[in-house]
Amino acid sequence: MAAVGMTPSAVLSHAFLNEAAPIVGGTVPTSPKEIRLTFTEAIERRFSGIELATGDGRTVATGPAVVDPTNERQLVLPLPPLAPGRYRVRWHVVSVDTHRTEGEYSFTVKP
Repeated sequence: MAAVGMTPSAVLSHAFLNEAAPIVGGTVPTSPKEIRLTFTEAIERRFSGIELATGDGRTVATGPAVVDPTNERQLVLPLPPLAPGRYRVRWHVVSVDTHRTEGEYSFTVKP
């Protein structure tokens, strides 16, 4: 006999990107101090990260991304000063229930 009572949300739980700062596809007037991504559920720090690249694909040197100690659904990447131009953010996270998700988006720093 099959197990009954598992809800679809328990089976399909993943941490999906809910908010991003800078916003997806947005333009900011000056170099942001950080990238802050908010997910739909708590994430595992050890298995999650953010990478930043310029519009032409060069990796931007940063420190590691960290989970905000006051909100375990937020992953934060402190940034060095960024020159005007387009940037690509690539992220990957593992939710506390061990499901991996990943994605990318771009934003622009205004000249």
